[in-house]
Amino acid sequence: MRKTFETEIQQLKDDLLVLGSMVEQAILNSVDALKKRDIEAARRLYQMDDQINAKRYAIEEQVMVVIATQQPMAHDLRLLASILEVAGELERMGDYAKGIATVNIRMGEQPLLKPLIDVPRMAQKAADMLHRALTAFMNEDADAARAIPVEDDEVDALYDQVYHELMLFVIQDARVIERANWLLWVAHNLERVADRVTNICERTIFVVTGEIKEIDTSDDETRKKFGK
Repeated sequence: MRKTFETEIQQLKDDLLVLGSMVEQAILNSVDALKKRDIEAARRLYQMDDQINAKRYAIEEQVMVVIATQQPMAHDLRLLASILEVAGELERMGDYAKGIATVNIRMGEQPLLKPLIDVPRMAQKAADMLHRALTAFMNEDADAARAIPVEDDEVDALYDQVYHELMLFVIQDARVIERANWLLWVAHNLERVADRVTNICERTIFVVTGEIKEIDTSDDETRKKFGK
């Protein structure tokens, strides 16, 4: 009986990794398609969101089956509950990638207001954080889970850079406000991806320790800078 349970748990973890890989690629590819103004690629990514949703629901259904048939306790129940939560977080990240694809499609033939430099950096950083957060979750590595969210400051800094640059364009010429808003929406979605990585890390700590608490992402340098 225990061997069957462990096999089912491993299958759920494998499926979660597949979902994570799908989302990671969707994030990177959505920004790459925008950078190249590849609208056909954006349409494919938009449709791929259905596959991400279906994978999430399949994981949820299997978790419910395992809970009903195996009656897990303590650590195992925390793990299964957390797999449900992480699958939900990943599905929402997929929605952010879909949102970026939507921007690309709605822009039509309009050129980008400016070459994308910091936005691809945000995507790469967020995807890297996501990849490592999922690895920490699979390995139940609470130390790694505590360390990763601090890097969210880097994504926030890139977002601020994008925001200020776009506002300068708008100040110089109010006619570009719609094109600036498109790119600001993209940057916002990437910032939210990084925020949700923190939620995955919190779930990892919960699996290991049984404690549910928010991770303080302010590092020592930030506290010094703002006198905290």
